[in-house]
Amino acid sequence: MAGVDVVIAEDSRIQAKILQKRLTDAGHAVRWAENGSDALVLVRERRPDIVISDIEMPVMTGYEFCKAVKSDPGLKTIPFIMMSTLSDPIDIIRGLDAGADNYVTKPYDPDYLLGRMQSLLDSPVGDTTEAAMLEVALAGQKFRVHAGRQQVLNLLVSTFENAVAKNQELIATNQDLSVTRDRLQQSNAELTNLNEEISRRNAQMVRDLEAAAKVQRSLLPAADVTLASAEVAWRYVPCHSLAGDFLNFFPLDDQHAGLFVVDVSGHGVPSSLMAVTVGRFLTPKVSEQSLLVRQGADGGLVIASPAEVATQLNRLFQADEFSGLYFTMLYGVLHLPSGRLDYVSSGHPALLRAAAAGGVEFHGIDGFPIGFVPDVEYEQRSLQLSPGDRIYLYSDGVTEAMDKDREPLGDQALADFIAGSRGQPLEQSVAGLLETVEQWCQPNGPLDDVSILGLEWRQAE
Repeated sequence: MAGVDVVIAEDSRIQAKILQKRLTDAGHAVRWAENGSDALVLVRERRPDIVISDIEMPVMTGYEFCKAVKSDPGLKTIPFIMMSTLSDPIDIIRGLDAGADNYVTKPYDPDYLLGRMQSLLDSPVGDTTEAAMLEVALAGQKFRVHAGRQQVLNLLVSTFENAVAKNQELIATNQDLSVTRDRLQQSNAELTNLNEEISRRNAQMVRDLEAAAKVQRSLLPAADVTLASAEVAWRYVPCHSLAGDFLNFFPLDDQHAGLFVVDVSGHGVPSSLMAVTVGRFLTPKVSEQSLLVRQGADGGLVIASPAEVATQLNRLFQADEFSGLYFTMLYGVLHLPSGRLDYVSSGHPALLRAAAAGGVEFHGIDGFPIGFVPDVEYEQRSLQLSPGDRIYLYSDGVTEAMDKDREPLGDQALADFIAGSRGQPLEQSVAGLLETVEQWCQPNGPLDDVSILGLEWRQAE
């Protein structure tokens, strides 16, 4: 397929970068927007050959974006692919009503997505102005959708392909279960022995998980650690017994302190093992493994810059060598006497600053997650704090926390809470932010690890 102009709408910065890279590697020119409203501006600025859009986005959803494109006489023949983790058939009907030409569920196979693009480009989308109003009965409800025959056929084909893939997975699973059942039925004695072995191994697994969780908790701040000229408060809530998040703060020498939040992709044992492994390199004690400090030629202590730390971690942890796992990180070195913060971000949510004089601002750095792309040189920035200024580091489990309607908490709600809690003690502010996230996620609770690290700098007297 020759390279074409693609507009993508995706509110997740990491997922957008991954999709953008895969499309660019395939020879396509890509423009990206964080929501449907901004993507619509890109489409109107220069008509693309095809549009790929997420469904669940703030400001303007994928459905609204699609309907806006398909309602414009000059744009309605642009092929439009919707992507989402949604799997309810009613969601597909809503996509059909919006005018979508294809539907791809996440996670997706890159070759499958490219194949869907090729199919749509080979079969140009027709004008559906005169399309009939169709009545569809589904799940006890009736829907009236306005769609052309080609759109219906394209959506049916893409939905059928997804169903076939899931059915093949079920068939394979059923075959495995049948083999297991036949073996279990060989004798009651074998079944009894197997159950005893399973019970023994489960008990061992519980002990191993408890031990692993204890090791992981060792990556968190020690109870007796304090910083001169700064107050620190933190909260850490894993969504499973083993998590991919961890955070810490510590003195590096008598004038510098280090602080970070790390978020490993995924959950469970693999992510936890990755977190523990990464944590061994983020120690403030001089050792062969520490990337934060080292012994200088004159015998003195050398503190590595945040950019150097991120670059070295990226060289050590490539996703291809660690089962596809990668991680985001925000790491800063604070000069305690002056309040200067040098920091680096590798695909991590922006640092938030709450000024003592009032006002809240985000300080973000665009960058790839560590382990995603080799040979990346990470950008370092500096932030000068004033006495009483606060900074907040957090994982995406805060801003991407979903309510019962699948709406994320978002940056604005985070900024509003921090601004509203500015008069409270730092400990109360951090605890309140965690409570806000947990209340937002009711009744199911957070589906991702939540890490929050707050620091208030006070000029030494």
